Amino acid sequence: MLIEIPAAEGTAEAIVSRPSSGEGPFPGVILYMDAFGLRPRIEEMAQRVADWGYVVLAPNAFYREGTAAELAPVMDMTTPEGRAAAGKAAFPRVGSLTTDKALPDIDAWVKALGTLDGVAPGPIGAFGYCMGARLAVRTAIAHPEAVAACGGFHGGGLASDAADSPHLGLGTARARFVFGHADHDKSMDPDAVARLGAALDDAGLEASNEIYAGAPHGYSMADTSMFHAEATERHFSELRALLDGTLKG
Repeated sequence: MLIEIPAAEGTAEAIVSRPSSGEGPFPGVILYMDAFGLRPRIEEMAQRVADWGYVVLAPNAFYREGTAAELAPVMDMTTPEGRAAAGKAAFPRVGSLTTDKALPDIDAWVKALGTLDGVAPGPIGAFGYCMGARLAVRTAIAHPEAVAACGGFHGGGLASDAADSPHLGLGTARARFVFGHADHDKSMDPDAVARLGAALDDAGLEASNEIYAGAPHGYSMADTSMFHAEATERHFSELRALLDGTLKG
C-alpha cells in the first residue's frame, strides 16, 4: 500500500509492505530505492522481504522532485536504450539529493517506521540499492542506537574521496553490514571496495563486503537491462540472513 508521511520538506509517499501471513508485531525495516524510484519492481522486492516476517517502509526519497507516479519511468527499461533514456531524467535526481537534504529525511523515515501499526519495538534494519545503499549506510551512522542491520547492493559512492563519503562515518555505527557490489562497477571500483572494507575493519564492525562476479550495476532490478538473476537471488539470501540474524535473535 502507498501512504503519505511527513518528511523534512513536505509530504512524502512511501510503500508499506506487511507479511502475507503470521501475527505481529514484526521488526521494521527501511528499503531505499534506486535512482528509478518507487515502482512495481520496488513494491515486489518490498513484499518479498515483508513475507520473511517484516514490516517494510520504502520512502520516495525524491519527493521534492514529484510524486512516485510522476517520477516513475514510462519507457521499457529492459533494453539498454530504454534504461539509458530513463536515466536521463532519473540520474540527475541522485546528485540533487545531497547529504544535507538526506540526513533530515532519514530522521523522518526512521520516525515514520516506528509509528506504523504492527512494528515491533526494538532494533530496525535499513538496506538499499544503487544510491539507496548510501542512504542505508547514512541511516546506520545517524541512528546507531536503532539500526542493527544494514545492507547495500550494487551501491555507488560508498567510499569515495568526497568529504562526506559514507565510509568516513562508520566509526559511530553499531550495525552488522552486508554489501554485495557489482562487478566492474565504475561507481564502486575494487579500490573503493577495499577502502570500504578497511573502514569497516577500523570501526570494528561485523561485515561482509563482497563483489558479485559477473553481476552488473543494477543487477537486482528485474525491470531493467542490468538484471542478473543469480546475483539477485544471492543478494536476497544474504539480506535475509542479515535481517533474521540481527532482528529476530
